[in-house]
Amino acid sequence: MLRHMSNEIGRDLGTKSRQFFELILPPADVFEDGSDLVIAVDMPGFRKEDIRTRLNESAFTVTAKRDAAEKDGISYMAQRPLRLSKRIPLPVKVETGDEEAKGKYEDGVLTVRLPVKGVGRVVIQ
Repeated sequence: MLRHMSNEIGRDLGTKSRQFFELILPPADVFEDGSDLVIAVDMPGFRKEDIRTRLNESAFTVTAKRDAAEKDGISYMAQRPLRLSKRIPLPVKVETGDEEAKGKYEDGVLTVRLPVKGVGRVVIQ
């Protein structure tokens, strides 16, 4: 009976911790690199096809969803998030023209480069 209660508490704790991580994750870095605003979001364990993004004049939003992995046997902990959603306010104005912004998902990190509006590079020869 004690082992059964321990397993129930562990599953409940796993569910609560998963919900906590889904709320605070994913961690992101936002910085300027030359005339681009770069947004890097840690999203390990998600497939590129499961990631959705949206960009408007004031924010970049990223969401992802995956199915729980099938496991044989008893599960003692399940903290890895099944879904993520993050809205990142943009600190500067970016070009949101007709062209689609480009991003790259590599090694569990989504990196998006957005041209800063009104900022250009000067080529020095």
